[in-house]
Amino acid sequence: MAYLHLATVTIYAWVEGWNDASNGPLLPRMQQVYHVGYAVVSLIFVFSCIGFICGAIANVFMSERLGFGKVSACAFLQVVGYSIQAAAPPFPAFVLGYFVNGFGMALQNAQATGYTARIGQNTALNMAILTSVSAGALVCPFVATEFSQLPQWSFHFLTSVGLSLFNLVALVAVFRLKNQEECLAQIGRTVEEKGTSDRNELRQIFKLKEVHLLALFVMFYSGTGVTIGGWTVTYIIDVRGGGSHSGYISAGYFGGLLLGRFAFLKVNKKLGERLALVIYATVAIALECIVWFVPSIAGDAVAVAVIGLLMGPVYPVSLNYATKVLPRWLLTGAIGWIAGVGQAGTALFPFITGAIASKAGIKTMQPVVVASLASMIGLWLLVPKSSRRHD
Repeated sequence: MAYLHLATVTIYAWVEGWNDASNGPLLPRMQQVYHVGYAVVSLIFVFSCIGFICGAIANVFMSERLGFGKVSACAFLQVVGYSIQAAAPPFPAFVLGYFVNGFGMALQNAQATGYTARIGQNTALNMAILTSVSAGALVCPFVATEFSQLPQWSFHFLTSVGLSLFNLVALVAVFRLKNQEECLAQIGRTVEEKGTSDRNELRQIFKLKEVHLLALFVMFYSGTGVTIGGWTVTYIIDVRGGGSHSGYISAGYFGGLLLGRFAFLKVNKKLGERLALVIYATVAIALECIVWFVPSIAGDAVAVAVIGLLMGPVYPVSLNYATKVLPRWLLTGAIGWIAGVGQAGTALFPFITGAIASKAGIKTMQPVVVASLASMIGLWLLVPKSSRRHD
């Protein structure tokens, strides 16, 4: 039964990765079809950001009142959001689909992450989830790039509808709308008692400094990563003169991200997680400078793929750290908030990049990414070293 639960959660994770990688190859086509510039097309990220934030906040209340199974069934919102996008309606309605999808994705992310965290500090389990995310992100650019060249380009989102329907059916069939405690009992996991404080859960979560620092760090990490995976395609086409198949460069980045989940496990252990992440981000900055200053499509593609490789270990390390320093009974809400803010970063940072590009050109993407990576290093160094829990 435990393996069935894990398989079901990895299905959602695959859809999440697919969603994150969809926009990069399609952005140039959206601009062409809707006749909009960098700033206006970036509204898709704004509405997605608002959806993620609303979903992250709503998750704290919904988890307490409805429970794991019923909140997970809100995966139907992703079906609705993708259906709107697949119809290629007028641009205002098109971006509304991103809001609906973002709201549903935040709920799914919080529930899946919180549930696996309650199962226990299992490195293999966390890696299975994160590998599934990366696998979905790796496959998507190949499909999205092909659809971007077709007259019915928006039919790419029909594939997303199909994946989301499969995810919804799996969640309902396996978890059967049960709460988290019942699902944990099914796989033989004991349920820990909640804290005795009379403060509500949301207030307790927001009182923890670690929650805010980790949320900001994950926001910068996620936002920077999706900016690279998304806007790089437009950068290569507009600045380097790349062709219609430039979308495959995005696949190189996400492929590196997938490989990076495993490649540095021993390095992390030998160097220590805090030092290792600083080194990875520093080298990524150097490689981003190559993309910035070296006018070579092939060289830029290789540099982007290696950046993905270096970014791969970052999220698993930060997630593992969160399970060590946060009260276990608050993990679903706390990690849901961290993940939701992080997912909001995947919308906010690409929007900022597009807004700046509308004024100064897409060439400004590289200094924005370099600054984001540097900020990520600073935030990681601010996260407390202590492993003391607040139970």
